[in-house]
Amino acid sequence: MTRYLISFDDGAMTFPEEELPHVAEASREVVREAQGAGVWVFGGGLERQQASVVFTDGTVTDGPYPETKAVLGGFSIIDVPSREEALEWAAKIAAACRCAQEVREIMPDPTV
Repeated sequence: MTRYLISFDDGAMTFPEEELPHVAEASREVVREAQGAGVWVFGGGLERQQASVVFTDGTVTDGPYPETKAVLGGFSIIDVPSREEALEWAAKIAAACRCAQEVREIMPDPTV
């Protein structure tokens, strides 16, 4: 099986605030479905905060920077047999969260 990162940009969820409980429940339902199917690995939303960048020499700077076009808002990691199945799960997540999802294959662990 292959792991996939399904993610969305911060600010992509643009529904009225009063709908948040419905969106949250729909999202939890998709997670429960993925857990039941045995494909859920991990996921979550990210707090809106500035990221810190740690360079190879240990220097730390705060970001993101103004030239950054997108900031990760949340993600799910699933483990499925094919990209097509990952896209199917992304469609379910997109419908629940009411925002587009990006799908990327995670490289295999080199130590395995």
